Amino acid sequence: MRSQTADPKNSSSTVTEFILVGFEQSSPSTRALLFTLFLALYSLAMAMNGLIIFITWTDPRLNSPMYFFLGHLSFLDVCFITTTIPQMLVHLVTKNHTVSFVSCMTQMYLVFLVGVAECILLAFMAYDRYVAICHPLNYAQIMSQKVCVRLVCSSWIFGMVNGIFLEYISFRNPFCKDNHIENFFCEAPIVIALSCGDLKFTMKLIFVDAIVVLLSPMVLIITSYARILASILHRASSSSHRKTFSTCASHLTVVIFLYTSAMFSYMNPRSTHGPDKDKSFSLLYTIIMPMCNPVIYSFRNKEMKGAMGRALGRGSLA
Repeated sequence: MRSQTADPKNSSSTVTEFILVGFEQSSPSTRALLFTLFLALYSLAMAMNGLIIFITWTDPRLNSPMYFFLGHLSFLDVCFITTTIPQMLVHLVTKNHTVSFVSCMTQMYLVFLVGVAECILLAFMAYDRYVAICHPLNYAQIMSQKVCVRLVCSSWIFGMVNGIFLEYISFRNPFCKDNHIENFFCEAPIVIALSCGDLKFTMKLIFVDAIVVLLSPMVLIITSYARILASILHRASSSSHRKTFSTCASHLTVVIFLYTSAMFSYMNPRSTHGPDKDKSFSLLYTIIMPMCNPVIYSFRNKEMKGAMGRALGRGSLA
C-alpha cells in the first residue's frame, strides 16, 4: 500500500493508518536473518528479566531496597520490549506493515509511560545507593519498605500522567501527509513530523518535556554519585573503594546507555536524524538495553549470581 497523502487544507482526507517501513527495503534473506537474531535477543531478554523478577521477589536473601528496585526495573524492561519487538518480528515475516491509527496511539502511549517510569526509577536507584553508602546507619529507616513502594508507585504514576500529556500534544493536529513511518515502531518525533499544523511548537513542547523527564532525574543521579564519590575518597580502605565502585558501576552503565539513546531521539534537532540513525538508537533502547540490564546488574554481583544459581538449580531438580 502506498502513501496516503492529502492536501493539508483538505481536512476530509486524513490518515487513518500508518505504514511502518522499518526493514521493508531489506532483502528476504536479510529479513530472515534479522528475524532470527531479534527473536533470539527478545527471548533472551524475556528469560533473563523474568529470572531477575522471580528471584528478587521470592529469594529472602535479596530482601533489600536495591533488589526491590531491580525487580521493578526488569518488569519495566519486559513491558518495554513487549510493546515494540513482537510487532517488529511479525512485520519481518509478513508483507503487510500497516498499523491502525489507534494501535499507533496505544503503542506510543505505552512507550512514553514505560520509558518515563524507567528514567525516574533509575534516579531513585541512584538515591538508594547514596543512602546505603553515605548513611548506612540510617539506611533501613530512610529506605523503608513503605518508602520504596511509594517511590516505585510515583514513577509509574508520573509515567502515566506524562504519557497522557505527550499523547495529547503528539496527536492534537490532524495527519494529512505521508503515512510512512521510517522506523519499526511508532516513535513520537517521526510520527509528529507527519502531522499538519505548527510542528515547531509541538517539537518545542516535546523538547521541554524531555528536559524535565531526562535532565531532572539526571541531576539527582549526578548529585547522588558525586556525594558517593566524595564519601569513599575519605575512606582509607582500598578494598572498600573497590566494593563501592563495583556496586555503583553497573547502575551507571545502564544510566549512560539509556539516557544517551533517549536524548538523541527526543532532544536532538530533527535535521540531525536519519532513518539509519533512528533505527540504530531505537534498537539500542528497545531491545539491546533490556537484554543487557540483567547481565550488567548480575555480572559483578555475587548475591545475584548466587540467587540465580539457586533458582536454576531448583528448576533443574524440578
